[in-house]
Amino acid sequence: MAARSAISLFHPHLPQLSSKPRASHLALSSSSSISQTNKSEVSFCAGTHLIPHPRKVEKGGEDAFFVGSYNGGVLAIADGVSGWAERDINPALFPQELMANISTLLENNEVDNDPKLLMQKAHAATLSTGSATLIVAMLEKSGILRIANVGDCGLRIIRKGKVIFSTTPQEHYFDCPFQLSSEIVGQTYEDAVVSNVEVMEGDTIVMGSDGLFDNVFDHEIVSVTSTHKDASEAALASLANKHSIDVEFDSPYAKEARDQGFDVSIWQKLLGRKLTGGKLDDITVIVGQVVSSFE
Repeated sequence: MAARSAISLFHPHLPQLSSKPRASHLALSSSSSISQTNKSEVSFCAGTHLIPHPRKVEKGGEDAFFVGSYNGGVLAIADGVSGWAERDINPALFPQELMANISTLLENNEVDNDPKLLMQKAHAATLSTGSATLIVAMLEKSGILRIANVGDCGLRIIRKGKVIFSTTPQEHYFDCPFQLSSEIVGQTYEDAVVSNVEVMEGDTIVMGSDGLFDNVFDHEIVSVTSTHKDASEAALASLANKHSIDVEFDSPYAKEARDQGFDVSIWQKLLGRKLTGGKLDDITVIVGQVVSSFE
């Protein structure tokens, strides 16, 4: 019988959050039956780490995340849109409520292990004013990872030192991602990009807000997860934070900006200069190892 999931939200009074549950909680529960192909069932062993934007440390940032044990495991991140602060609305409330609703609705019969339907129901139940990008990944014990994504949170699947799957950001234009909103104008679950990927024991799942992927390249993610087996989520978040404050680092964000036509002046180009630097942001990282349920 599957265990009920437990929500994990960033605590608003802690500057950093790192969570690596004990093994009894990490190796998520599953049925002890064996399939006809004698293939063992799988689940997540997950750790989390969040570093808020330097100017939002006291309030805890505007990202929220969830790690649950339903079925083979559930991972989710919502990144609140900071522009709501200009209207004196706390941008963190909308993503936090989204995560709380995901926790509550996981076992709804109508969801049926479908992250897109879970996204729909969680969004519909969210009453806070605001908006957020959102990614949800639900692992079936058979090894099928179901992913629904609206916006620029992302996910990578790493197998034997190579990225075998990556989500693609959804943007209206540069630095303006798709987002779920409390307003009528905005995206809905119908705009979600849905992917179904077969994973296997030993695969590494890296999920993050754009604060990770704007500041860390895929090859760096592969390197960190290979060398930091027990705390790669903290190492990745720390690397993203380091890059975000480095004005000389040629980050993924800077490269995309140049590709979109944003760069230094023509006179600076003549001097051999170019737009560089990381992006200051909340940084949320979840790293899940796919493990056999019979270990």
